[in-house]
Amino acid sequence: MKTIRALREKKGLSAKKLADLMEVTPQAVGKWERGEANPSAMQLPVLADLLGCTIDALFGRDGQDSA
Repeated sequence: MKTIRALREKKGLSAKKLADLMEVTPQAVGKWERGEANPSAMQLPVLADLLGCTIDALFGRDGQDSA
């Protein structure tokens, strides 16, 4: 989920601000951005809404069918 950082920066959010909005620690956001941990399934829709993207985009998927 290293794209989280790019999406966060595109929205003009600091890691601290995103952490506050997500009600997690800045360290958790840092781990998400470095790929050391992932947001929970319950957090994914909230994170996608805050970053203005789809859940697929959080995983680096563009939504195109790969078949």
